[in-house]
Amino acid sequence: MSYLLRLVVPDRPGILGAVATALGHADIDIISVDVLERGGGVAVDDIVVDLPSDRLPDSLITAAQAVPGVQVESLRPFAGVLDTHRELELLEALARTGEGTAVKLLGAELPRVFHGGWAVILHGTEAGPCDVLAASDAAPTFEGMTVPWLPLPAPRLLPSEDDWLPERWREMAIEMMVAPFGSPRTAVVLGRSGGPAFRRSELLRLVHLTGIAATVAQLPPA
Repeated sequence: MSYLLRLVVPDRPGILGAVATALGHADIDIISVDVLERGGGVAVDDIVVDLPSDRLPDSLITAAQAVPGVQVESLRPFAGVLDTHRELELLEALARTGEGTAVKLLGAELPRVFHGGWAVILHGTEAGPCDVLAASDAAPTFEGMTVPWLPLPAPRLLPSEDDWLPERWREMAIEMMVAPFGSPRTAVVLGRSGGPAFRRSELLRLVHLTGIAATVAQLPPA
C-alpha cells in the first residue's frame, strides 16, 4: 500500500539520502519526493512510499525518525496517480476542453496535483448561499452554505478551527486553502481531512496554477 509521508528535515546536504537509506533498510520503497518549502534551516518534503503488506504504517515513522533531526509531520494513505508533470498535464487537458467542462475538470484533477484530499469550485457572495460549480470525489457539501470569505479578494489559508466551519468539519480537522478563480466571486477550495495544515508554499502553488487555469479555461478548445 502507498502512503504519503510529510517530513520536516534539516536543510543540509545528504539528508534525503540518509532518509532514503533508513527507509530502504526497512524494506520501504520511495516512489516520489516533492520538496514543498525550504527556509530557517529546515525543509518540508512530501515522500510517497510503498509499504510491504506485512509491515505496519508505524514502521514508516520509526524508520524516518531514526535519522537525527527528522520529524514526521503527517502520514496518510495515498491512492493518487503519480507523475512528474502533474500541473502541465492538467493545463494541457484544460486547453482541450470548453469553458464549462474545464471548471469540472479542474475540480476533479486538483486533488491529484496536490497529493490527495478534495477540491471544490464555488461562486457566490457573503449575502447568500454559494453555488457549487464543480466538486471532486470526497468533497464535503458546500451547497446552500454561506461562506464569509466570498467574495475572495486574495488567497488565504482556512485553518480547521475557524468559527464559520460546521462543528462536524472542525471535529474532522478539515484543513483548507482558497484562491480566486477568474473573479473574486469564484474560488477554488482545496482541502483535506485530518491535516496536515496547508503551508504557504502550497497556497502559492495553488495561486499560480489557478491563475493560469482561469486564463486557459477561457480560450477556445485546442
